[in-house]
Amino acid sequence: MDPARSLADAQPTPYWLEDPGRPRAGSALVGDEHCDLLVVGGGYTGLWTALLAKERDPRRDVVLVEGKEVGWAASGRNGGFCAASLTHGPANGLARWPGEFAALEELGNRNLDGIEEAVARYSIDCDFERTGEIDVATEPYQFDALRAAAEEAARHGVELEVLDRDQVRAEVDSPTFVGGLWDRTGVAMLHPAKLAWGLKRACEDLGVRIYEHTRATGLARNGSGMAVRTPYGRIFARHVALGTNVFPSLVKRVRHYVVPVYDYALMTEPLTAGQLGAIGWKRRQGLGDSANQFHYFRLTADHRILWGGYDAVYPYGGRLDAARDERPETYLKLARHFFRCFPQLEGVRFTHAWGGAIDTCSRFSAFFGTAHDGRVSYAAGYTGLGVGATRFGADVMLDLLAGESTARTALEMVRSKPMPFPPEPLAWAGIGLTKWSLGRADRNAGRRNLWLKTMDRLGLGFDS
Repeated sequence: MDPARSLADAQPTPYWLEDPGRPRAGSALVGDEHCDLLVVGGGYTGLWTALLAKERDPRRDVVLVEGKEVGWAASGRNGGFCAASLTHGPANGLARWPGEFAALEELGNRNLDGIEEAVARYSIDCDFERTGEIDVATEPYQFDALRAAAEEAARHGVELEVLDRDQVRAEVDSPTFVGGLWDRTGVAMLHPAKLAWGLKRACEDLGVRIYEHTRATGLARNGSGMAVRTPYGRIFARHVALGTNVFPSLVKRVRHYVVPVYDYALMTEPLTAGQLGAIGWKRRQGLGDSANQFHYFRLTADHRILWGGYDAVYPYGGRLDAARDERPETYLKLARHFFRCFPQLEGVRFTHAWGGAIDTCSRFSAFFGTAHDGRVSYAAGYTGLGVGATRFGADVMLDLLAGESTARTALEMVRSKPMPFPPEPLAWAGIGLTKWSLGRADRNAGRRNLWLKTMDRLGLGFDS
C-alpha cells in the first residue's frame, strides 16, 4: 500500500485532546486578584507547582493562569512517556554531572514514584502503566553502543537489561530490530491530556483558583511582591512561579536559553487481535530507536500505536506559529518509516496526525532560576522529557521561592545554566548544520564529523 493512502483520513489534531472526557475550560480573569502564589502556565509545570504548593501548605492561597486551556500545548500532545530520568537519559547525565549522577537517579526515581502515588491518591484516570521502555538498535553499531551504555550505567548502580536480536523481537517483532536495552521500571506510559486534566481537578479540589484564556502579558515589582498583567485584569502576588516553558518567558533574560523545536506524531486506528499478534508487544513497553534522528512509539489503552519523532524542525528566529503544528511532508515520512518497521501491519490506517513545539535547551534537560530578588522562580528547557521531570521542576521552584536549602537546590544541575543559543542567523545556521551532521552520522555507522565532535567537547548539541 502507498503510505500516503494510510494518511487519507488522518485528522490534523492531537489524538489525546479529542478525548470525550475533556473538561470544559474555565473562565478568564476579569478584574484584580490577590494571592500568596501565582503560577503562570497551565501545563504540567504549572499544575504540579500549584498542587505541590497546596500539599506543602494547605493554607497557601494559590492562583493559576493559563493563556488558552489547561493541557492544550506540549502537555496534551506528547507521546505519553513518563520517565524517571531528570537528565534526558543516563548518558547525558553522566556526561554533564558525573559526580552527582547517583543523587540525580535517586531523585528521579523518587519523583516517578511520587507521580504514581499522586495518580492513585487523586484518582486520576490517565491510563498509567509502569511498563518500562526499550531502546532499540536497528544497526549493529547502535547495539554495540547500547551494550557499552549498559556497562557504564551498571558501574553507577543503574541496572539495564541488554536484549539480543531474538530477545528484543520476542518482546516486539520488527525485522529492523537487531537488539535493545530495556529499562524495566524507569518509564511509565500514560494518557498525557488525561493527566493534565486530572491534575487540574486535583488542584481545584484543594482550593487553587484557575483562570483559563488568561494570558500573562507583563511582570513587575509591586511593593514587597509582584504584579502580573492579564488582558482583563491584574494579579498581585507575594511570589510567582513561571511554567511557560517554550513560550517567551516573562523574565526576558531566560529567553536566550530556550528555542522551540517542532516534533510530530501519528496515531493508528485500533489494532485487531490478529494485528497485535503479528507484532507481539504483550508487555506494552514504550520503545524508541537509537539513531540520532529517532522514533518513539508505544501502545495506547485502546491498542493503537503512536509513532512519532525523527524530524525536529527549528523555525528561523524561534518564532512560534500554530500553522507549524501541521506538516504533511513529515507525516508522510513517518508513515513510510512506520511500515518499514512493521511491514506486517500493511493496510493499517492513521486516524490522527499532529505536531507541537518542544522547549529545547542546549543541555537537553531542565534549568532553573530566580528573578526579582527571589520573588519569582522559573523552570524550562525539558527538551521532550517533561512529562515526568516537570514535577521535579515544580519542587525546585517552590524550594527556591522558599529560600530553602534542599537536596534539590544543592545540585549543580539546579545551580548552573545551559549555554544560551546565539542570535540569528547564527542559531539557524548552527542548528541546521548540527541536524545535517546528525543525519550524516546515522548514514555512516554513527561516525561523528568534526562539527559534532566540537559540539560534544563544548557540551552542546541538538536533540528532540
